[in-house]
Amino acid sequence: MELILAVVIALVVVVAVTSGLVISGRKKKQLPPAEPPSTTPTITAPPAEPHVGDEAETPREEPRRTVEEVGLPTAEEAVETPAAVEDPVVAEAPPAPEIEVPEPTAGRLVRLRARLARSQNSLGKGLLTLLSREHLDEDTWEEIEETLLVADVGVAPTQELVDRLRERVKVLGTRTPEELRGLLREELIALLGDYDRTVHTESPEDVPGVVMVVGVNGTGKTTTTGKLARVLVADGKSVVLGAADTFRAAAADQLQTWGDRVGARTIRGPEGGDPASIAYDAVKEGIAEKADVVLVDTAGRLHTKTGLMDELGKVKRVVEKHGPLDEILLVLDATTGQNGLIQARVFAEVVDVTGIVLTKLDGTAKGGIVVAVQRELGVPVKLVGLGEGPDDLAPFEPAAFVDALIGD
Repeated sequence: MELILAVVIALVVVVAVTSGLVISGRKKKQLPPAEPPSTTPTITAPPAEPHVGDEAETPREEPRRTVEEVGLPTAEEAVETPAAVEDPVVAEAPPAPEIEVPEPTAGRLVRLRARLARSQNSLGKGLLTLLSREHLDEDTWEEIEETLLVADVGVAPTQELVDRLRERVKVLGTRTPEELRGLLREELIALLGDYDRTVHTESPEDVPGVVMVVGVNGTGKTTTTGKLARVLVADGKSVVLGAADTFRAAAADQLQTWGDRVGARTIRGPEGGDPASIAYDAVKEGIAEKADVVLVDTAGRLHTKTGLMDELGKVKRVVEKHGPLDEILLVLDATTGQNGLIQARVFAEVVDVTGIVLTKLDGTAKGGIVVAVQRELGVPVKLVGLGEGPDDLAPFEPAAFVDALIGD
């Protein structure tokens, strides 16, 4: 019985071992095939924490250096900026505008004579051609009158000039070209009149001379004020500019640019501010700085606008609280011809114009406007503009003007 029991147990053990081997083999066959190596970068495990306590590594022996061997920085080196730190970028202030030296005013019109002659030849040469005819009949004299009228000399001055030419040509008899040129030159100079053409910039009182510049919109008034500042600086005077044209946004900036070029300070106010107040402040600053001249640029205005013309009179009255105005210059566009005379008449009634500035005279053949405006107002042409250059404003000289009209 015991033998049978032992045999049964042995068989059970053999069966169990055999079944385990079979099942293990099946599992190995069912495992999936190995995947190819991934191209995704592996994440490196964080470094192991340092061992402490009993597990700590034995420190390695390193050579030690003294303070003297290391060398500490000196006091001068300590305050220096480290090389690794860059200096902060500091915006440089814009350079001051270079002060220009204007051309001297003496003989300026003579230097600009060629420019003037190019646009005026039709008047002077036309007269010389007519006077050179062998027979000066009534038709010829009518052509001479027409030439003068087209050049805007005006009716009365034209008749006066023709009458004098008739008389002198009759007495002269034979007329050579040189004699005719001399005759015409003398009569034209006489027609321009003997006026004091000085721009008065010296006050009888202990204050700067004050010059106010007025005119219609678009005549080049602010530009003329800036060029006049150059004329005065060229003559050795110190100038303060008053930007009393507060209606036109760019007027004050434009005037300041002109002033900066020659070292003249510009007094200005807010856009749309009171022009009389700015003009008053400009004269006040001129007195404080002991300047020689204060130039006040006023806003351009139409002569038909009564309110604006009254305001111009206010500017004049406010400025005169410091002292009398030494000069009131009316700027006229020479290309407007006889239309400019109407403007001149109204301005003269409001602010007592003392002198005329004719701009754009090089762009018109109507040089006779010089004669007409003087006859209309009874005041002289003192300055003429002959171009866009900064030094193209010249004191008016009758002889040089006539020479440009009739040529050599």
